[in-house]
Amino acid sequence: MAKIKVTKVRSEINRTQNQKRTLEALGLRKMGQTVEHEDTPNILGMVNKVKHLVSVETV
Repeated sequence: MAKIKVTKVRSEINRTQNQKRTLEALGLRKMGQTVEHEDTPNILGMVNKVKHLVSVETV
């Protein structure tokens, strides 16, 4: 499977609890932090939920 890099670019302050938990489940805690994940439907769905808070690159 392909890999994607997810970077947190906006804060989760004033966001719903669901969005905060999704960011945490993706492994994103600090601003500017980047994590690498497999390109699975589960991960893509999570990224889609918080697409306004993260940037995504294909590796």
